[in-house]
Amino acid sequence: MKTKSLKVPESMQAAYDEITAVSDAFCKEHLNEEYAELARSMAATLARKRPSPLVNGRANSWAAGILYTLGQVNFLFDKSQIPHMRADELCKRIGVSQQTAGGRAQKIRGMLNIFQMHPDWTLPSRVDENPMIWYLMVNGYIVDIRDMPREAQVIAFEKGLIPYIPADRDENI
Repeated sequence: MKTKSLKVPESMQAAYDEITAVSDAFCKEHLNEEYAELARSMAATLARKRPSPLVNGRANSWAAGILYTLGQVNFLFDKSQIPHMRADELCKRIGVSQQTAGGRAQKIRGMLNIFQMHPDWTLPSRVDENPMIWYLMVNGYIVDIRDMPREAQVIAFEKGLIPYIPADRDENI
C-alpha cells in the first residue's frame, strides 16, 4: 500500500487549495472525513503530475471528478452503503453536470490507473472488507493473506503489500 503525500508543487498550490476547499466543504456537509482525506490525497497526486491536468478547468469540476472517482472506487453510488449518494445528486450539489464530473472522473481513472476497489483509494474503514488488498499471489497461488501464517503476513507487510499484519491485530481484539 502506498503512503499518500500531500506535497504539492508551488506552482500548483493555488489550484490545489481551491479544489480541496470545495471537496472539504462538500465532504463535511454530505460525506465524511475519510472521503475528505482521500480527496486531498488525490488532488495532491494530480497536482504532482507533469503536466498537471488541474491547470485546466474550474475547481468545482475537478473536486466533483475527484469525489466521483472516489465514489466509484468505494461504492458511494450503491444505496446499500453508508454513506450513500446518487451520482447525479453529488454533481448537482457541487454545481456541475454529471457529464462534466463523469468526464473528469474518467480522465482521473485513466491517469492514475484506478479501478473499483483500488487498494490505494479505498476508504480506511473499508480496508478490512476489500479483497483486492488481501488476495495475493504466493508461490503461484492466489491466497487470502489473512489465512496465511504470520511469517507470510510479515513478509507481505514489509514489502508494502498489506496495510497491517492481520495476525497481530487479531491477537489484540
